[in-house]
Amino acid sequence: MNTINRFLFKDLDIRGQHLSLDDTWQDMIQNRGYGAPVRQLFGELSALAIFLANGIKHKGKLTLQIQGDGIVSLLLVEVTDDLKIRGMVRADGAIKENDSLDKILGEGQIVATLYNAQTDHSFQSLVPRNAQGLIATFEDYFSQSEQLESRLWVSSTQDSLSAMLLQKMPKADQHDAEGWYRISALSDTITESELISLDAESLLHRLFHEEDLQLFKAEWIDYKCEQNKERFEKIIYDLGEQDARSLLKEHGEIAIHNEICNEHLFFNKDDVDRIFTTTH
Repeated sequence: MNTINRFLFKDLDIRGQHLSLDDTWQDMIQNRGYGAPVRQLFGELSALAIFLANGIKHKGKLTLQIQGDGIVSLLLVEVTDDLKIRGMVRADGAIKENDSLDKILGEGQIVATLYNAQTDHSFQSLVPRNAQGLIATFEDYFSQSEQLESRLWVSSTQDSLSAMLLQKMPKADQHDAEGWYRISALSDTITESELISLDAESLLHRLFHEEDLQLFKAEWIDYKCEQNKERFEKIIYDLGEQDARSLLKEHGEIAIHNEICNEHLFFNKDDVDRIFTTTH
Protein backbone atom coordinates (compact mmCIF):
# COMPACT_ATOMS: atom_id res chain seq x y z
CA MET A 1 0.00 0.00 0.00
CA ASN A 2 1.23 3.45 -0.94
CA THR A 3 -2.04 5.29 -0.60
CA ILE A 4 -3.88 8.16 1.02
CA ASN A 5 -7.64 8.10 1.63
CA ARG A 6 -9.97 10.91 2.59
CA PHE A 7 -12.98 10.07 4.74
CA LEU A 8 -15.97 11.97 6.10
CA PHE A 9 -18.37 11.53 9.00
CA LYS A 10 -21.40 12.73 7.07
CA ASP A 11 -23.63 13.44 10.06
CA LEU A 12 -20.94 15.06 12.21
CA ASP A 13 -19.09 17.52 9.92
CA ILE A 14 -15.78 15.83 10.81
CA ARG A 15 -13.29 14.86 8.13
CA GLY A 16 -10.09 12.88 8.03
CA GLN A 17 -7.25 11.38 6.02
CA HIS A 18 -5.52 8.02 6.33
CA LEU A 19 -1.99 7.40 5.03
CA SER A 20 -0.24 4.09 4.46
CA LEU A 21 3.15 3.86 2.74
CA ASP A 22 5.43 0.84 2.40
CA ASP A 23 7.50 0.70 -0.84
CA THR A 24 7.42 4.48 -1.19
CA TRP A 25 8.60 4.96 2.39
CA GLN A 26 11.34 2.35 1.98
CA ASP A 27 12.57 4.23 -1.11
CA MET A 28 12.60 7.45 0.94
CA ILE A 29 14.90 6.09 3.65
CA GLN A 30 16.89 3.45 1.75
CA ASN A 31 20.63 3.49 2.50
CA ARG A 32 20.30 6.63 4.63
CA GLY A 33 21.14 5.06 7.99
CA TYR A 34 18.47 6.94 9.92
CA GLY A 35 18.07 5.73 13.51
CA ALA A 36 14.61 5.29 15.05
CA PRO A 37 14.27 8.85 16.53
CA VAL A 38 15.35 10.50 13.26
CA ARG A 39 13.11 8.18 11.24
CA GLN A 40 10.11 9.05 13.42
CA LEU A 41 10.70 12.80 13.02
CA PHE A 42 11.15 12.34 9.27
CA GLY A 43 7.98 10.25 9.16
CA GLU A 44 5.97 12.86 11.03
CA LEU A 45 7.13 15.65 8.71
CA SER A 46 6.51 13.47 5.63
CA ALA A 47 2.99 12.57 6.75
CA LEU A 48 2.17 16.21 7.42
CA ALA A 49 3.52 17.30 4.04
CA ILE A 50 1.38 14.69 2.29
CA PHE A 51 -1.74 15.66 4.24
CA LEU A 52 -1.18 19.34 3.41
CA ALA A 53 -0.38 18.68 -0.25
CA ASN A 54 -3.32 16.34 -0.83
CA GLY A 55 -5.87 18.37 -2.69
CA ILE A 56 -3.63 21.16 -4.04
CA LYS A 57 -5.75 22.74 -6.76
CA HIS A 58 -2.89 23.88 -9.02
CA LYS A 59 0.36 22.55 -10.47
CA GLY A 60 3.07 22.98 -7.90
CA LYS A 61 4.45 21.55 -4.67
CA LEU A 62 4.37 21.84 -0.90
CA THR A 63 7.66 21.96 1.00
CA LEU A 64 8.10 21.56 4.75
CA GLN A 65 11.56 22.43 6.05
CA ILE A 66 13.07 22.53 9.52
CA GLN A 67 16.55 24.03 9.69
CA GLY A 68 18.42 24.75 12.89
CA ASP A 69 21.58 24.27 14.94
CA GLY A 70 20.63 21.09 16.80
CA ILE A 71 21.68 17.47 16.35
CA VAL A 72 19.33 17.38 13.35
CA SER A 73 20.28 20.47 11.35
CA LEU A 74 17.88 19.90 8.44
CA LEU A 75 14.60 18.08 7.82
CA LEU A 76 13.18 18.58 4.34
CA VAL A 77 10.15 17.06 2.60
CA GLU A 78 8.66 18.03 -0.78
CA VAL A 79 5.33 16.76 -2.14
CA THR A 80 4.00 17.70 -5.58
CA ASP A 81 0.37 18.27 -6.52
CA ASP A 82 0.27 14.77 -8.05
CA LEU A 83 1.61 13.26 -4.78
CA LYS A 84 5.22 12.58 -5.72
CA ILE A 85 7.40 12.82 -2.61
CA ARG A 86 11.08 13.21 -1.80
CA GLY A 87 13.04 14.38 1.23
CA MET A 88 16.08 14.09 3.45
CA VAL A 89 17.46 14.51 6.96
CA ARG A 90 20.86 15.94 7.85
CA ALA A 91 21.96 14.87 11.33
CA ASP A 92 25.25 15.46 13.11
CA GLY A 93 25.51 12.98 15.95
CA ALA A 94 23.30 10.44 17.67
CA ILE A 95 20.01 11.23 19.39
CA LYS A 96 19.47 9.86 22.88
CA GLU A 97 16.09 8.64 24.09
CA ASN A 98 15.64 11.49 26.60
CA ASP A 99 16.83 14.30 24.29
CA SER A 100 14.30 17.12 24.07
CA LEU A 101 12.96 18.45 20.78
CA ASP A 102 14.86 21.69 21.40
CA LYS A 103 18.13 19.76 21.72
CA ILE A 104 17.37 17.68 18.62
CA LEU A 105 16.38 20.60 16.39
CA GLY A 106 18.12 23.48 18.16
CA GLU A 107 17.24 27.08 17.43
CA GLY A 108 15.50 27.04 14.11
CA GLN A 109 12.31 27.59 12.19
CA ILE A 110 9.71 25.35 10.60
CA VAL A 111 8.79 26.78 7.21
CA ALA A 112 5.90 25.69 5.00
CA THR A 113 6.21 26.78 1.35
CA LEU A 114 3.47 26.38 -1.25
CA TYR A 115 4.74 26.82 -4.81
CA ASN A 116 2.32 27.54 -7.66
CA ALA A 117 3.96 26.48 -10.93
CA GLN A 118 1.26 28.19 -13.00
CA THR A 119 2.04 31.63 -11.56
CA ASP A 120 5.67 30.86 -10.59
CA HIS A 121 4.87 32.25 -7.15
CA SER A 122 5.59 30.87 -3.69
CA PHE A 123 3.74 31.52 -0.44
CA GLN A 124 5.65 30.91 2.81
CA SER A 125 4.40 30.60 6.36
CA LEU A 126 6.27 30.02 9.61
CA VAL A 127 5.04 27.26 11.91
CA PRO A 128 5.57 27.99 15.63
CA ARG A 129 7.12 25.00 17.36
CA ASN A 130 5.46 23.22 20.27
CA ALA A 131 8.06 21.81 22.67
CA GLN A 132 5.99 18.63 23.00
CA GLY A 133 6.91 17.54 19.47
CA LEU A 134 6.08 17.82 15.78
CA ILE A 135 2.67 16.16 16.14
CA ALA A 136 1.62 18.73 18.76
CA THR A 137 3.20 21.46 16.62
CA PHE A 138 1.07 20.64 13.61
CA GLU A 139 -2.08 20.03 15.60
CA ASP A 140 -1.58 23.63 16.79
CA TYR A 141 -0.84 24.77 13.22
CA PHE A 142 -4.04 23.30 11.81
CA SER A 143 -6.07 24.71 14.68
CA GLN A 144 -4.61 28.22 14.35
CA SER A 145 -4.00 28.64 10.61
CA GLU A 146 -7.03 26.76 9.30
CA GLN A 147 -9.25 27.30 12.35
CA LEU A 148 -9.86 23.55 12.44
CA GLU A 149 -9.25 21.63 15.64
CA SER A 150 -7.16 18.63 14.60
CA ARG A 151 -5.74 15.35 15.90
CA LEU A 152 -2.85 13.43 14.38
CA TRP A 153 -1.36 9.96 14.79
CA VAL A 154 1.89 8.88 13.06
CA SER A 155 3.98 5.72 13.19
CA SER A 156 7.25 5.29 11.30
CA THR A 157 9.20 2.03 11.02
CA GLN A 158 11.88 0.77 8.66
CA ASP A 159 9.15 -0.87 6.57
CA SER A 160 6.26 1.58 6.62
CA LEU A 161 4.88 5.01 7.39
CA SER A 162 1.30 5.14 8.65
CA ALA A 163 -0.75 8.11 9.82
CA MET A 164 -4.27 9.38 10.43
CA LEU A 165 -5.53 12.96 10.60
CA LEU A 166 -8.90 14.08 12.01
CA GLN A 167 -10.29 17.60 11.65
CA LYS A 168 -13.32 19.18 13.26
CA MET A 169 -15.17 21.30 10.71
CA PRO A 170 -16.78 24.63 11.68
CA LYS A 171 -20.35 23.31 12.08
CA ALA A 172 -19.49 20.09 13.89
CA ASP A 173 -20.94 21.17 17.24
CA GLN A 174 -24.21 22.15 15.56
CA HIS A 175 -24.55 18.61 14.19
CA ASP A 176 -23.61 16.84 17.42
CA ALA A 177 -22.19 18.63 20.46
CA GLU A 178 -20.51 15.41 21.63
CA GLY A 179 -19.42 14.21 18.19
CA TRP A 180 -15.85 15.52 18.20
CA TYR A 181 -15.23 14.24 21.73
CA ARG A 182 -16.62 10.81 20.82
CA ILE A 183 -14.62 10.45 17.58
CA SER A 184 -11.43 11.66 19.29
CA ALA A 185 -11.91 9.21 22.16
CA LEU A 186 -12.47 6.31 19.77
CA SER A 187 -9.39 7.34 17.78
CA ASP A 188 -7.27 7.35 20.93
CA THR A 189 -7.83 3.58 21.19
CA ILE A 190 -5.65 3.04 18.08
CA THR A 191 -2.65 0.86 18.82
CA GLU A 192 0.61 1.35 16.96
CA SER A 193 0.26 -2.17 15.58
CA GLU A 194 -3.17 -1.37 14.14
CA LEU A 195 -2.01 1.90 12.62
CA ILE A 196 0.87 0.09 10.92
CA SER A 197 -0.85 -3.09 9.80
CA LEU A 198 -4.45 -2.19 8.91
CA ASP A 199 -5.56 -0.61 5.64
CA ALA A 200 -7.87 2.41 5.71
CA GLU A 201 -11.12 0.46 5.42
CA SER A 202 -10.18 -2.05 8.11
CA LEU A 203 -8.89 0.56 10.56
CA LEU A 204 -11.86 2.88 10.15
CA HIS A 205 -14.29 -0.02 10.57
CA ARG A 206 -12.47 -1.14 13.71
CA LEU A 207 -12.70 2.37 15.20
CA PHE A 208 -15.96 3.77 13.89
CA HIS A 209 -18.25 0.90 12.84
CA GLU A 210 -21.20 2.53 14.64
CA GLU A 211 -20.73 5.86 12.82
CA ASP A 212 -22.00 6.90 9.37
CA LEU A 213 -18.66 7.22 7.57
CA GLN A 214 -17.88 7.70 3.88
CA LEU A 215 -14.48 6.51 2.62
CA PHE A 216 -13.34 8.09 -0.64
CA LYS A 217 -11.23 6.59 -3.41
CA ALA A 218 -7.55 6.14 -2.58
CA GLU A 219 -4.85 8.29 -4.19
CA TRP A 220 -1.46 6.77 -5.00
CA ILE A 221 1.79 8.20 -3.60
CA ASP A 222 5.17 7.65 -5.29
CA TYR A 223 8.74 8.44 -4.36
CA LYS A 224 10.33 10.47 -7.14
CA CYS A 225 13.63 12.29 -6.95
CA GLU A 226 14.68 13.69 -10.30
CA GLN A 227 18.30 14.62 -10.90
CA ASN A 228 18.62 18.25 -11.96
CA LYS A 229 21.91 17.82 -13.79
CA GLU A 230 22.08 21.45 -14.93
CA ARG A 231 22.19 22.63 -11.32
CA PHE A 232 25.20 20.43 -10.63
CA GLU A 233 26.88 21.51 -13.85
CA LYS A 234 26.60 25.07 -12.56
CA ILE A 235 28.39 23.99 -9.36
CA ILE A 236 31.31 22.83 -11.49
CA TYR A 237 31.18 26.02 -13.55
CA ASP A 238 31.21 28.17 -10.40
CA LEU A 239 34.19 26.20 -9.13
CA GLY A 240 36.21 27.64 -12.02
CA GLU A 241 37.78 25.92 -14.99
CA GLN A 242 41.27 25.64 -13.49
CA ASP A 243 40.08 23.98 -10.26
CA ALA A 244 37.61 21.77 -12.13
CA ARG A 245 40.31 20.48 -14.48
CA SER A 246 42.67 19.92 -11.55
CA LEU A 247 40.04 17.74 -9.87
CA LEU A 248 39.44 15.93 -13.13
CA LYS A 249 43.16 15.27 -13.58
CA GLU A 250 43.53 14.06 -9.98
CA HIS A 251 40.51 11.73 -9.87
CA GLY A 252 39.72 10.99 -13.51
CA GLU A 253 36.21 12.34 -12.99
CA ILE A 254 34.30 14.78 -10.80
CA ALA A 255 31.76 13.27 -8.41
CA ILE A 256 29.05 15.37 -6.74
CA HIS A 257 26.70 13.98 -4.12
CA ASN A 258 23.04 14.89 -4.64
CA GLU A 259 22.09 14.87 -0.96
CA ILE A 260 18.33 15.00 -1.31
CA CYS A 261 18.27 12.04 -3.73
CA ASN A 262 21.19 10.30 -1.98
CA GLU A 263 22.90 9.67 -5.33
CA HIS A 264 26.18 10.68 -6.95
CA LEU A 265 26.51 12.39 -10.31
CA PHE A 266 29.73 11.82 -12.24
CA PHE A 267 31.27 14.18 -14.79
CA ASN A 268 34.06 13.15 -17.18
CA LYS A 269 36.37 15.19 -19.43
CA ASP A 270 33.76 15.55 -22.17
CA ASP A 271 31.30 16.90 -19.60
CA VAL A 272 33.80 19.43 -18.27
CA ASP A 273 34.75 20.54 -21.80
CA ARG A 274 31.07 21.11 -22.60
CA ILE A 275 30.40 22.97 -19.34
CA PHE A 276 33.17 25.49 -19.99
CA THR A 277 32.30 26.02 -23.67
CA THR A 278 28.61 26.62 -22.90
CA THR A 279 27.28 29.92 -21.57
CA HIS A 280 25.88 29.61 -18.05
